[in-house]
Amino acid sequence: MHIQELVLQLSKPPVKSVPNWMLGCFKRRSISFASGDCDTDTHVFWLQGRNITIDLRLPIEVEQIPNKALEDYSLEELHALANYEGWYAETVWKDNLLSWQGGSSFQVHNRWPEPGIMHRVGDCMIEFSPSAAYVEDWRLKNTTSGPLVSLRLLEERECETGVIRHRDGALIICGEWAGLVLGRRETILAKPDQQLRDVVKTADEDLLTSIFNFECSIAQGNVEKGFIVNHTTQPARLTQSLMSLDGFSIDTATGEVRHRFEQAGGALERRFSIDSIETEVTFTRSTPLEETSKRWFAKEQETLGRYF
Repeated sequence: MHIQELVLQLSKPPVKSVPNWMLGCFKRRSISFASGDCDTDTHVFWLQGRNITIDLRLPIEVEQIPNKALEDYSLEELHALANYEGWYAETVWKDNLLSWQGGSSFQVHNRWPEPGIMHRVGDCMIEFSPSAAYVEDWRLKNTTSGPLVSLRLLEERECETGVIRHRDGALIICGEWAGLVLGRRETILAKPDQQLRDVVKTADEDLLTSIFNFECSIAQGNVEKGFIVNHTTQPARLTQSLMSLDGFSIDTATGEVRHRFEQAGGALERRFSIDSIETEVTFTRSTPLEETSKRWFAKEQETLGRYF
C-alpha cells in the first residue's frame, strides 16, 4: 500500500514524550560557545518525532566530499567524510531537560553527551547545555501542518538471499520534511580514545566498506509525491528520492510495519516498529503570549515590526 493509506489505517492518539512545540524539522541557525566563538555555517538538521530524534551535521557545500567509488577517495577525503555526523536516538523529556539514549550513530563515540535545556519562542527553539559550554539557536523549517510518522528501523534485508544490509535506524516524516537513518550491519570497534576519523586512517577495504555502510539523510517533499534528499552523509544520495512511498504493509501478528521495494534490480524489505503515526499535526511557528505582552507588542508594532 501507499504510505498515505498506511497513515490512515494506523493513525491513533500519540503516546507523548516531548511536548508538541518540539515536534517538527528544525535547522540550526547558530551555536555560541563559552569562548565567545560562534558557528553559523555548519548545516545541522533536527527532526523530532514523539519519542525519537534524527540529527544530521555537515560542513558547508564547498567542503563536502563529491560522490566517488569508495576506493577512489584519498585519505584526506576519507578523513573529511569520517567527520560527518548523523544519528537517531530515543528521546527522554523530564524536568525541562531533553536527553538521548540508544539508537544508531555514524560516529563511534558520542560527540554531544550533555542533555539540552529547551525553550521555545515563536519559530525559535533555544537549547542550553547545562554546563554552559554552548547554546544553540534552532529554527522551525515546517511551514504547514501535516502527517507525523515516526518509525524505528529494525532491519533491512535482501528478499532473495536473506542477507541483512542494515540494522537499527529510523524514519521520521514531519509534514514536508523527512529523515532516514540506516544503521550499520556490524558494529565498528574502536579504542576508547579513538574517533571514527582515527579508525579510517588504518582501515582496510573491508573495514572501510563497513564504516561507510551507514546513511543519515534529510529530504523535502510530501507524502503524496515523495521526498528528495538535499542533505546526507552519503554523497551518492543527493537529489535522489529518499525512498519509495509504495510497498508498505502491516504485519498483524507483530504490529510491525514492513516496506518492500526495488533497488538496483533487487527486492529489499525493511521492518519497522512504530513510535507514532498521526494523520495531522500542526507545526506552529508561534508560541502562546500573555495579554500584557500582546498589548506591548501591539503598542510598539511600528518599530518592532518594521522589517517583517
